[in-house]
Amino acid sequence: MKLFSSNTCHVPAELASITQAKDEVAPEQGGMSAQQIDKIWLSVEALYRTGNHPLISMCLRRQGKILINRSIGYSRGNSAQGLEYDAVIATPDTPICLFSASKLVNAMLVHLLNEQGKINLLDPISHYIPEFAANGKRRATIFHLLSHRGGIPSIDTEVTPELLFDRERILKLLYAAKPVARVGSQLSYHAVTAGYILGEFIERVTGQDIRAFLHEHIEQPMNMPFFNYGLKAELRDEAALNYATGMHPALGTDLYLNRVLGGGLNLAVNVTNDHRFMDTVCPAGNIYTSAEQANRFMEMLLNGGEYQGQRILSPETVFRATLPTSNTTLDRNLLAPMRYALGPMLGSNPVGIFGPNSGQAFGHLGFSNILCWADPERDISVSFLNTGKSVLGTHLPALANVLYQISKHCPKVPKQQRRSLFGSDQTESNLV
Repeated sequence: MKLFSSNTCHVPAELASITQAKDEVAPEQGGMSAQQIDKIWLSVEALYRTGNHPLISMCLRRQGKILINRSIGYSRGNSAQGLEYDAVIATPDTPICLFSASKLVNAMLVHLLNEQGKINLLDPISHYIPEFAANGKRRATIFHLLSHRGGIPSIDTEVTPELLFDRERILKLLYAAKPVARVGSQLSYHAVTAGYILGEFIERVTGQDIRAFLHEHIEQPMNMPFFNYGLKAELRDEAALNYATGMHPALGTDLYLNRVLGGGLNLAVNVTNDHRFMDTVCPAGNIYTSAEQANRFMEMLLNGGEYQGQRILSPETVFRATLPTSNTTLDRNLLAPMRYALGPMLGSNPVGIFGPNSGQAFGHLGFSNILCWADPERDISVSFLNTGKSVLGTHLPALANVLYQISKHCPKVPKQQRRSLFGSDQTESNLV
């Protein structure tokens, strides 16, 4: 990367040549106008023109209808070094790594076990993984890990690609880890660590490979061709590559990412482009899927755990998973004010991570500008995926504008007309 540069990618003068859409319906079917959809998409195009993202793929449903399902850019061959002669234009079906947005899926698998009566969210992790009790972690519960209060926000060793490809070695390090603070006392984002422990926990409780468990309970019943940890070999040549973009990471970005992830920008980018990462399971960060399929998952949660007549999760489970665990609190790892539920990140009023007036929204961020969320007040589910891993860059005002345009042009639905997270046959009053 160039030191004194914004490190941006090639942007064609005519964006229509690199834009594709699929399965969209008329905006009126989702209670919106063509002008409202155009305003949102124009903000996405403005973000793309900053050159920080080789690919942006977005899906937006309102009232259950797909109003935007588009990709803009290249799945590979466009970086801060320029456009390659064999660059590949992406499609809305292009597989993209969700990074930390994978955490929400992992968390919902844990909630499914609770729904099935196989666990209690207040159970100590050490009840199922005795090795985890070492060095003061005996009282760490499932609740603590889901809410980022488990005391092990990072791996206490140099994080290398080889380490991230070695799940068993990471687990041994985490079993031996000593909490940085008393378990439950400190909000500190567990970027990678909790995912590995919860993934192992799921396998020990079910006696089933976690990929098979996800496939059986979510991927297959929701008819998603690829929505799992890693990526099938036959799809890897179609996957979008990630690229380091934005301001030079040495000027603050790497310092921050080393704190949060245990490694710098290039590590995060290079790992996810490596086929070995697609072979392994990283529950906190390596689900590969399309924007529409990620959106389909959010739509299922927004609909109280049901998708197209298929019951995936119970309404009670979705309700429990999305309950706030605290007010807005400074996250000591992210160094930012955050609201968490038991797995999901939560929006805020007047401004939150999912845009302005998003106090009812829930979802998750992914490194670095990936956002997947649902907002019951607006009856929308949104997935916004991209491949430019720019943390500090010229894109930030444009990204904020995308969130603003979505909040502005997706009007809130009157309370009496909103779908309930509790499902069509449930009401809030008979659940609480």
